[in-house]
Amino acid sequence: MADVGEAREGRKGKANEPDASVAQPGESAEDFGFRDEKGYWRPPYPVAYAPLFQRPFRPGKILGWLFGWPGYLWPINLFFAALAAVTWYYLQPGLLETGTIAGRWILFIYIRNMAYLWIIYGGFHLVLYTLKLHGTARKYAPKWQETGSKKFLFRNQVYDNVFRSAVLGAAFWTGWEVFYFWMAGRGLMPLIGIRSNPVWFAVFFLLIPMWREVHFYLIHKMIHWKPLMRTVHHVHHKNPNPGPWAGLAMHPVELLLYFSVVAIHFIVPSHPIHFLYNSQLTALTPAMGHHGFEGPLFKGWLVTGSYFHYLHHRYVSCNFGEATVPLDKWFGRFFHGVGPYRTRQD
Repeated sequence: MADVGEAREGRKGKANEPDASVAQPGESAEDFGFRDEKGYWRPPYPVAYAPLFQRPFRPGKILGWLFGWPGYLWPINLFFAALAAVTWYYLQPGLLETGTIAGRWILFIYIRNMAYLWIIYGGFHLVLYTLKLHGTARKYAPKWQETGSKKFLFRNQVYDNVFRSAVLGAAFWTGWEVFYFWMAGRGLMPLIGIRSNPVWFAVFFLLIPMWREVHFYLIHKMIHWKPLMRTVHHVHHKNPNPGPWAGLAMHPVELLLYFSVVAIHFIVPSHPIHFLYNSQLTALTPAMGHHGFEGPLFKGWLVTGSYFHYLHHRYVSCNFGEATVPLDKWFGRFFHGVGPYRTRQD
């Protein structure tokens, strides 16, 4: 997910547009931005990358991005690090148990993961789409979710997405976790302790989100290869107007590849909390990147949203990665969302 704070480097629109970083006359603070003639909304600033890889090197901006609100550490990454710790200490079967394949602990993990999905994905859907508490303010696409369409299971976009995310997505997520904890329980994983490796324990938390971006970009580019696009990735791109449940609405092959991001823990020494952190970021943050609204929402207290990734759903051929590591910019596939669609900016 492209962090909300990363998209605020540029605040001005085009030169011939008003400064809409604040509400314009006749607009509420929640409705600032621009809608085109077709009703599509965009923020008043171009999408921009985090300052980590920008040149010239600016330590002050990097520290502000790292420790600011919203920024790299909090609230999102810190929240999921805390969730991983709570999961490990209170909601995870012990390694002595997981070393033996048994339906009891596998079912427990599946139900736990399903519950997390319904809380996060279902929560966003309830607030933004069922109750519509934010109305259409800052909603990228002018329409709500599709019904009566043959391209979706059950002829309903929401039902299709819920099935693919909550049933299939939870199954593949759980499958990778079961494999990891079975191997760890048998002593076949390169595990570290917190007290014996405190520096690496902390540093790896900082690196995992960037590893996820690199892995996502590589897998995403691969499945945009035409044969895989036609047979696999087209399922996800049935959602040019995504909602929260579109986050994991993928073909089973794509789900297998998408969650393979956790395979790094089979090689690199890490703690099970690292694994859970990586796994839960991968499974749960797509709801925030697909719900279709610009954040922060509700007068700034709910930090969420990704115009960066929404542009990929709308245009398909841009923004394959995310907004920290500028892979799309390096390879000429980045669109900042302002003006006519193009992937190379001057």
